[in-house]
Amino acid sequence: MFELKMLSKASIPSALQKAERYRLLNEPYEAQSICLDILQVAPDNQEALIMLLLAYTDTFKEEIFPAFNKAVEVLERLGDSHCRIYYRGIINERRAKAHLDKGGPSSAQIAYDWYVKAMADYEQALNYCSPGNEDAALRWNTCARLLNENPHLKPSKEHHPVELTDGYE
Repeated sequence: MFELKMLSKASIPSALQKAERYRLLNEPYEAQSICLDILQVAPDNQEALIMLLLAYTDTFKEEIFPAFNKAVEVLERLGDSHCRIYYRGIINERRAKAHLDKGGPSSAQIAYDWYVKAMADYEQALNYCSPGNEDAALRWNTCARLLNENPHLKPSKEHHPVELTDGYE
């Protein structure tokens, strides 16, 4: 076993920039590693937690589990209720997209349910956002446009929406 090197607290800002760069380069595992290094030194660093959550969701297209569970675990560590609700919506929206991209039986209906669940989170987040921060409205509109423009995305005939607690217990 190799012993991991510890970062200094002074290196956190540049490490966060590197993590973001790796996410933008579509290298989520590298971004995850950097965020985990930051969290070893600063366990409550909200920026690193958010970046880690997003890096986990970046891997949904390859495999939803265990990344979904890891993202939900990180979600619970966010200190602000608005952030938790908003990023829960991000997790749900990205899960919907992953189901849609994977295809298969009922994928459109499953994706529909996760998009609707994400929209409910964004709607709730709007109640808590500070003036001028309408990120949740932008995400809600993206989901709404996607559903409006893709008529094959609809609930099944015996619609059983995803429960609000699914995957969050």
